[in-house]
Amino acid sequence: MRLLPPDEVGGFFSLVFSFSSQGDRKEPPGPKPLPLLGNLLQLDLKRPYNTLLKLSKKYGSVFTFYMGPQKVVVLSGYKTVKEALVNHADEFEDRDQSQLQHEFNQGHGIIWSNGDSWKEMRRFALMNLKDFGMGKRAIEEKIIEESQHLIGVLKNFKGEAFDTTQPIRFAVSNIICSMVYGSRFQYDDPDFTSLVHNMSSRNELFGSPSITVYNMFPWFFKWIPNRKLFFRFGAAIKIQNLQLFSRLKETLNPQMCRGFVDAFLVQKQNLEVRKQIY
Repeated sequence: MRLLPPDEVGGFFSLVFSFSSQGDRKEPPGPKPLPLLGNLLQLDLKRPYNTLLKLSKKYGSVFTFYMGPQKVVVLSGYKTVKEALVNHADEFEDRDQSQLQHEFNQGHGIIWSNGDSWKEMRRFALMNLKDFGMGKRAIEEKIIEESQHLIGVLKNFKGEAFDTTQPIRFAVSNIICSMVYGSRFQYDDPDFTSLVHNMSSRNELFGSPSITVYNMFPWFFKWIPNRKLFFRFGAAIKIQNLQLFSRLKETLNPQMCRGFVDAFLVQKQNLEVRKQIY
């Protein structure tokens, strides 16, 4: 079985995964689907988790739902999800990609690869991210440092009402950047603001109703503007990251890795040396 990423997470945690029927095996209960459309007409495309929450109250913590022509099984609630991901981790280790994710990532990367490649990448990522503070007290220092910068920004509004989205988004992004790139950015750095904007915009598009429908019927809705916009933002993010990687590579010190990218570059160099030797 392969995991489908939840489009949104609210107070109710829902996990959707692909389910392939074998023989006459009885499937979990669920709403009756329409031909081709499945249960699409019942789905709140803007807040799909609301629909799944209501259905879980009617059909239980495990139920069948048709995302267009694709049959999926929904697991809802902490106990049910824990039973699947912890007690049956091997069976649920793979993640299914939506059509758009597959087109963009081609099954590569830490998050969307599967099988042996994913296991190797996950092992490497966890080992190195822990070295840079993940799950340790060291990350607290990064958070406290960034909080001081955020407080400075908030004070500039002098008690007036303002939208907190951007400064908080910058603060969270900077904590991630400090682990990945080895340093934080100033909030007015044009490269940083552009990168955060592109990533936020792409994420918002991914959860949009039109993209949700496209993932169900890719052969029919390939023309939708949001799909092209998603790829445009993705291409911009790739270029920006390559520029950051290039700058880090120029100042790389294998004996003193600043962040996850440095660790990855050092590992790449080591593998290339081994190939030359053997």
